[in-house]
Amino acid sequence: MATHFLFERMLQWRDEPAIIYRDREVRYGELLEKVARFEGELKQRAVGAGRIVLIEGMFSPNSVALLLALIRMGAIAVPVTPMVRVHRDEYAAIAEASTTFVIDEVDDFSVQEHPCETKNALTHKLTARGHAGLVIFSSGSTGKPKAVLHDFHHLLEKFRPTGPRKRTLAFLLFDHIGGLDTLFNTLANGGSLITVPQRDPDTVCRSLATHEAHTLPASPTFLNLMLISGAWREYDLSRLQVIAYGSEPMPQSLLERLRDAFPNARLVQTYGMSELGVLRTRSRDDGSLWIKFKNLGFETKVVDGILWVKTESAMMGYLNAPDLFTEDGWLNTEDAVEQDGEFIRILGRATDLINVGGQKVYPSEVESILLDLDNVRDVTVYGERNPLTGHILAAKISLMKPEPFAEFKKRLRSYCKERLPTYKIPARIEVTNDEQYGIRLKKFRPHSETVQSPEMPTKDRGDR
Repeated sequence: MATHFLFERMLQWRDEPAIIYRDREVRYGELLEKVARFEGELKQRAVGAGRIVLIEGMFSPNSVALLLALIRMGAIAVPVTPMVRVHRDEYAAIAEASTTFVIDEVDDFSVQEHPCETKNALTHKLTARGHAGLVIFSSGSTGKPKAVLHDFHHLLEKFRPTGPRKRTLAFLLFDHIGGLDTLFNTLANGGSLITVPQRDPDTVCRSLATHEAHTLPASPTFLNLMLISGAWREYDLSRLQVIAYGSEPMPQSLLERLRDAFPNARLVQTYGMSELGVLRTRSRDDGSLWIKFKNLGFETKVVDGILWVKTESAMMGYLNAPDLFTEDGWLNTEDAVEQDGEFIRILGRATDLINVGGQKVYPSEVESILLDLDNVRDVTVYGERNPLTGHILAAKISLMKPEPFAEFKKRLRSYCKERLPTYKIPARIEVTNDEQYGIRLKKFRPHSETVQSPEMPTKDRGDR
């Protein structure tokens, strides 16, 4: 089996810590023993090659061991987290899962059987290959869950070349393509995955310090929260060498604040999608949003300012939606980019583009300016329909401390006039106490009816 290399390496590191869960080190040898026990459990339940199993859990030892057991047995895993429990039965039905393992916060598990016949032709195609599979759910901004089917044979192949051994914090989730990329990159190189019970700034910073983490992968939204909280000053984070950011656009102003706060850490922009996996990139430098792809196992091109990708690690397709690939295997990422030689800068989703009287505006460029305004904690810029200009810019702003609205609005207008052309200045401003992000700590951006194009179906950004 093509995934054997992963287990062979894990065996070599049996005495090294693989997962740090609830502040306890679980070594590779112990993790492999758990994998073997789950294989026995699955065989007793007649779960083998081609069978579909939903796992509700986080990055606990048993959740990871069960996932590895399913890979080794050639089965199909459907990881979900307790955060989406309300959708669990719906996800199980779409994936045609016949067994569900629920793994709780103390790493105990329960099993539910719900016999289900596998009818999906795409699943049968994977089973005919004799390969293990992965189903992850991508709803994008439409709210309708789409089941992405991956072939683990192709998804894990990029981890075959060896890399550095690192202690990495598991910030991205168990059902997220970026979170799974973190897991397998760690296990394939003998590293340690540091888990956290909550993803608040204090807990994350404390875990980074306590376990001397090398790498923190996180969303820009969380990194902004971490800087604002001041928690990073309360702990010794001198061992932190890499901050990898992705899953949404990074404001330039936030990147510069991170560089000032962590002068000894490399700031690395990643890029990925649920449909493609995570692609390897290289930033021009720590203070730059320009990246280039390492082109290891994939091709990229830019067509009319939009990034297209072709890769062996791409999904086989959706279980419940039309295929999005061209006949020769290219996928439109819907990400608008600028080019500078071999480097590109991601401007944002093409569906986020706001047309203000014929002028194009990407929300992230305005947000970056507003985040530098004194007393602004967070900001979300989006388009609202307007009969004269097509759209106007609207800004929803969270403040660090209360301020009279009229005074703040006047101060914001004056600030923007010095830094932005008129059409990029928000015409409507709302101050809110509500958080502007979802359970995945990514910015929630409202869309007007006409901002999105019906010809461009929405996809989830896995981990940019």
